[in-house]
Amino acid sequence: MPTNTAATNARLYHTDQVHYLAKDFTFADDGSVLSLGYLPAGAVIIKPMSGVAVHVAFNAGTTNVLDIGTAANDDLYGTDLALGSIAFVPLDEAVSMAVAADTLVTATVDLTGTAATTGSGTVIIAYVLPGR
Repeated sequence: MPTNTAATNARLYHTDQVHYLAKDFTFADDGSVLSLGYLPAGAVIIKPMSGVAVHVAFNAGTTNVLDIGTAANDDLYGTDLALGSIAFVPLDEAVSMAVAADTLVTATVDLTGTAATTGSGTVIIAYVLPGR
């Protein structure tokens, strides 16, 4: 849902609620930088509700991880989040979870070693807009 604000692609609901960005991915996305969408200026990420839900464990030979961040810093919010087991893996970085300007959130899939043949998950970023 657009914000109805000129020059923004960020999602903003018209009622007070938790907003979210989500993106499904699989082992075929290895090496890809996935775009989740834009957080609107003033958004505060809800860290315990944000991260990666692994639905099918990834089976690359040595490294099965995901970074979550921005175009400027690809692991700003999550660094090497483990994809090798079915689980919800929350964000792990100790940074401000508030954004000053509309911010594109990205996820980078890193599977190394023997080529992965299984794995799927969903990256989830939950956020609120305070003071509305």
